[in-house]
Amino acid sequence: MAKKKFSKAWVQRHIHDPYVKMAQQKGYRARAAFKLTEILDTEKLLRRGDVVVDLGSAPGSWSQVVRERLLGPGGVIDGRVLALDLLPMEPIAGVEFIQGDFREDEVLAQLHERLEGRAVDLVISDMAPNLSGVASADSARIAHVCELALEFACSHLKPEGALIVKAFHGSGFSQTVQMFKQHFTRVVERKPKASRGESSETFLLGRGLKNPSAAQGPDGVRGITDGAASA
Repeated sequence: MAKKKFSKAWVQRHIHDPYVKMAQQKGYRARAAFKLTEILDTEKLLRRGDVVVDLGSAPGSWSQVVRERLLGPGGVIDGRVLALDLLPMEPIAGVEFIQGDFREDEVLAQLHERLEGRAVDLVISDMAPNLSGVASADSARIAHVCELALEFACSHLKPEGALIVKAFHGSGFSQTVQMFKQHFTRVVERKPKASRGESSETFLLGRGLKNPSAAQGPDGVRGITDGAASA
C-alpha cells in the first residue's frame, strides 16, 4: 500500500514539475537538461568549436544541450559531440553516438578514430549506477562511477579541459572530491535548481588538469591508475 501511495505521489509531482513542462516545451528528452544548462552558464563553459564527450548519454538530453550550444550560423554544428552509452539512444542530428562500454578497447578505438587525434575540451557524465538500497554497497558503486569518468577525462582532456560528473552526498563523497582535487586545479560542487531539494544529488566540476602529461602518459591514452576501469 505504501509503495502505491509513493508511486502515485511521484507521478503527480512529475506531472506538475515545472522543469518537466519546460523540457517538453523545448523538446528536451529529460528535465536533466536544465541541470547541465545551469552549470554551463555558471561556469562559463562550452564554446563553439569545442569537442565534447557525453558519457552515459541516454536518453540524450545533455547531448541535446551541447548540440544546441555548438550550433553556428545556418544551423551547422561548430565543434563535435560524441555520446557513449551501453543503452541505445535515439539519434540526435549532429551528435555522433557510439553504443558500448567506454571501458572496452573496441569502444575506445571507435572513439579515438572519430576524434582524429583531437583532445577533448569537456567531458560530461550524468551516469548513475543501479542502486541496491544497501548504503555501503551503493556508496562504493557511486564512487566507482565517478572514478571511471575521472579516469576517462584524464586520458582524453586538453590540459585546460573540464569534467562534469553526477555524484551523491554520503559515504565516500569527500574521498571523491579529494580524488578530483588531486587531478584538477579547480574543483567545485554545484547543486542546480533543477536538482530536487530532497535529493542528495550534486555535481562535481573539475577544471584544468594539474599534470596532464603524467595523467595521459606518453601515448596520450593512459588513465589515472592502471586497471582502475576494470569492473
